[in-house]
Amino acid sequence: MYNILVCDDDRDIRNALRIYLNGEGYGVLEASNGKEALDKLASDDIHLVLMDIMMPLMDGMTATARIRQESNVPVILLTAKGEDMDKVAGLTVGADDYVTKPFNPLEVIARVKAQLRRYAYLGGIKLQPPKSLRVGDIELDDDAKQVTLCGEPVSFTPTEYEILKLLMQNPGKVFSSREIYQKIWNDVPIGAEGTIAVHIRHIREKLEIDPGNPRYLKVVWGKGYKLNGGKNEG
Repeated sequence: MYNILVCDDDRDIRNALRIYLNGEGYGVLEASNGKEALDKLASDDIHLVLMDIMMPLMDGMTATARIRQESNVPVILLTAKGEDMDKVAGLTVGADDYVTKPFNPLEVIARVKAQLRRYAYLGGIKLQPPKSLRVGDIELDDDAKQVTLCGEPVSFTPTEYEILKLLMQNPGKVFSSREIYQKIWNDVPIGAEGTIAVHIRHIREKLEIDPGNPRYLKVVWGKGYKLNGGKNEG
């Protein structure tokens, strides 16, 4: 059974999410602020975090950043309607997805299931023979779920890993934000441009010496993104 940590200072929201998640067979742990969430992660076996942004003692952004220092457990932010900058900031510090309040229970469950599928797969479930992808100095070992740059390991969140894997499987091919979103999230690409842009920037910061002048991960203006072999081409 998967355990979900619900972190929100609103008890009614925690109760509602617990009912929905329990109904799908998930175990639920609760926290009312970011500090409690970190304590729970340190002491319990948790497979996904639903994280509110605005909370006392420690907000969701700070907590997510702290989580990413130690773990790649999926984090889904709970954001208020219209908090677009908070959504972008959350993805930047390492969140994998977000759900807007007031949320639709079916949407919450769908996003939780999608993130857990990726997390379980990246956690070492071997569904096919070992394989390795290489583009320039970047190597992705999909059996070990590891990425190296010039032989040095680079840590990625599950979502970042899947985006990089998609691009490495298709070097030189241009993918639009909508195409990437549909393939990775398997969902309607609402708000795809902003979400993908943040994840691409985060991947660049980990792979590029100069993210502002990337060698590998290129923007094709008006069309999307592609991965090339490290040459300074368009």
